[in-house]
Amino acid sequence: MFKGLGQMGDMAKMMKTAKEMQAKVQQLQEDLHEITVTGESGAGLVKAVASAKGDLKSLDIDPSIFDPNEKEVVEDLILAAIKDAQARAAERSQQEMAKITEGLGLPADFKMPF
Repeated sequence: MFKGLGQMGDMAKMMKTAKEMQAKVQQLQEDLHEITVTGESGAGLVKAVASAKGDLKSLDIDPSIFDPNEKEVVEDLILAAIKDAQARAAERSQQEMAKITEGLGLPADFKMPF
């Protein structure tokens, strides 16, 4: 009686999966603000903590590097630590997204649009 409904059932299943995926991605976006990563430079003399979204949360600088004659070195170490934290944040974000998308059959290097 309802021969053609097989494909509609597949479509309904696909729509349900898409809604579940959307909810998981939305939750992940919120979680990424709470997940933190730490970037370092100068063998740990400068540490930058960022959220997995890349927002800088804190900066820890060992007082031993404060030498007025080494101002440029300190600035470089700070920038390097921040860049390291941001790179780690991007990597962690991709890892978390991969956990959600691995069951969808998407390519491993697929980048979500956010």
